[in-house]
Amino acid sequence: MGRIVTRVTIENPAEPGKRIETDALVDTGAYIMTLPAAWRDRLGKLRNCEEVEIHLATEQTVTGSVCGPVFVQMPGFRQISSEVLFLEMEAANGEYEPLIGYITLEQSQAAVDMVGHRLTHIRHVDVK
Repeated sequence: MGRIVTRVTIENPAEPGKRIETDALVDTGAYIMTLPAAWRDRLGKLRNCEEVEIHLATEQTVTGSVCGPVFVQMPGFRQISSEVLFLEMEAANGEYEPLIGYITLEQSQAAVDMVGHRLTHIRHVDVK
């Protein structure tokens, strides 16, 4: 199975200029945009933050912070207003691996093209 990595910009709407631009792994098993806790201060003061328990793929349960609102945008897709999850991450080879989760994908009208290993635009929002 291939990996889909795309560029993403996350910005604090209350503090224009406080932003993170990074490559992130598309992970349909993650629920929202997930960033390393070490980057939290780069977005400035976010209005709402709540501690939540997260169940990881490794079967561990850890605590993270869901914060927002933030603007999230991937190239070719509309900018959305959403939340991000800050989680303690270990840097592999000196780099963190942020995740783009399924809620972020759905809000952005992005779908995973499993054959082409890329993101594709969804023309219509499904409200069924």
